[in-house]
Amino acid sequence: MIETAQLVQLLEATDATAWRQALFELTHSLGLDKVMYAVVHSRHAQYENAFVQTNYSEEWRERYDAERFAYVDPTVSHCLTSTLPIVWEPEAFGSEGARILYEEASFHGMRTGVTLPIHGPGGEVGLLGLASDAAPGAAFARDIGQRMASLTLIRDYAFAASLPFSHMDGHAEVPRLTRRELEVLNWVMAGKSSWEISMINRCSEATVNFHLANVRQKFNVNTRQQAVVKAIALGLLIPEDRHR
Repeated sequence: MIETAQLVQLLEATDATAWRQALFELTHSLGLDKVMYAVVHSRHAQYENAFVQTNYSEEWRERYDAERFAYVDPTVSHCLTSTLPIVWEPEAFGSEGARILYEEASFHGMRTGVTLPIHGPGGEVGLLGLASDAAPGAAFARDIGQRMASLTLIRDYAFAASLPFSHMDGHAEVPRLTRRELEVLNWVMAGKSSWEISMINRCSEATVNFHLANVRQKFNVNTRQQAVVKAIALGLLIPEDRHR
């Protein structure tokens, strides 16, 4: 059972990094190490503009974003219309797109899990998802049921604690990118890999990845695709078709 003192650590976090670490430690204490927290300011907002904090692998996050799996993910659609948690079951991934999503998630070590919807007082919508490589079935559902009260508390405290720095008011400060960071991000938007960008700029692939890591940190995102989306939304990048 989660103690109140543990939950207070979320409220005491002064930035997203400290908040994220406190969240991951809380879920780890319940035996759930793979965590996804995502919130948008309203149910009509694009998923790409969500405030996302996760320790899912970057490979899986980039795949999820590139394939726009959020738009076929049954746990996401569930959270838009329900306040009840949903335990992942293979049967829930019934459509063709959802089945592909589940198969790929399983390949990345996420065969089971639970997703708790978030509905904030200001119209915010989101989720706290926790994934596991445990086999689906009655045993996993029973274990999750025993932890549900603690997970609900974590969800509520995490949402309240994240508001000061999750930019739900739409007035996020625009990060300042260096000329080279902006140049690298432009090439990412064009679909270039780190190796291709290194060849174009005549630098090492490690240098390109260093700049991209700095961009992700400044934008408080987990993948390069999320950084591109955020840069476009902030007016720092202009998509190719808008030049015409």
